[in-house]
Formats: sequence, structure tokens, C-alpha cells
Amino acid sequence: MKKPNQKLIQQLQKKNHRDVDALFHTVHNEVFACTDCLSCANCCKTTGPLFTNKDIERIAKHLRITAQKFIENYLRIDEEKDYVLQKVPCSFLDTNNYCGIYEVRPKACREYPHTNKVNQQQLLSLTAKNASICPAVQDILNSIQKKIK
Repeated sequence: MKKPNQKLIQQLQKKNHRDVDALFHTVHNEVFACTDCLSCANCCKTTGPLFTNKDIERIAKHLRITAQKFIENYLRIDEEKDYVLQKVPCSFLDTNNYCGIYEVRPKACREYPHTNKVNQQQLLSLTAKNASICPAVQDILNSIQKKIK
């Protein structure tokens, strides 16, 4: 974690959780109103989401294959016993950074980078990690830093 982020995270941990949520949600909306994820797609290129059973069923149906075939072709079980991609970048990411399964993408992808979820204080370490992956998350943290000074 970058030193400036570490100090900010410590400051946010001391604040009222509702205030932290409100701050994150406001800044999240401001940053993503002018962010083009297709220009980056670093999340899809460097990390893989967790796949729930619902995700697997939905995507397999969309691809017109069985859930078992989807698992065999695209997923593996990680050390925490979760389904994750066999490899990154994501097999469904095309050369223009579009997602080939966008309409049915995993819940983890729909929610990434999680900066608009409730209980942001519980996600601060994840947010700090995501700042190294997603420039928008770093922009969010930079904006929050300016707002709380």
C-alpha cells in the first residue's frame, strides 16, 4: 500500500462509518462520471473475480454450455476453495477492452471496485489494494484525501 493511502486509511478508520460511506459514495459517483473503464481494463487484465454458483449457471446458460463445461474450460479452485479464472487476462476480454459476457458477468465484476458498497470501513484494505490496480480507485482516494483535509 502506498504511504499516502496508508495514512488516509488510518484516518478513515477513526471516522463514523456512515460518514465514510457517504464520502465514498459521493466521490465514487463523481470519479466514475468521468472515467472510461474501457481505456484501462486493468482489473480484467491483472485480476480475476470469484465466481459464485449463480454466476457459473448464468454464464454457462448464456454461452449455451453446461455449468460443468464452463468450469472445466475457464475456472479453477483456489486455495480458499473458491472458483476463480484459470488465467488472466480474462478470457472474455476482447482487444478493445470490451467484456464478451458483460450482460451476465460475475457479481464480483459488477461490483468492482466496491467503492460504492456500504460498510466501506470494512473494505479499506481491499480499497487500498485496488488502488494499485484501478486508477479510478486511486482518484477516489486522492479526492477523499483533499476533502478531509
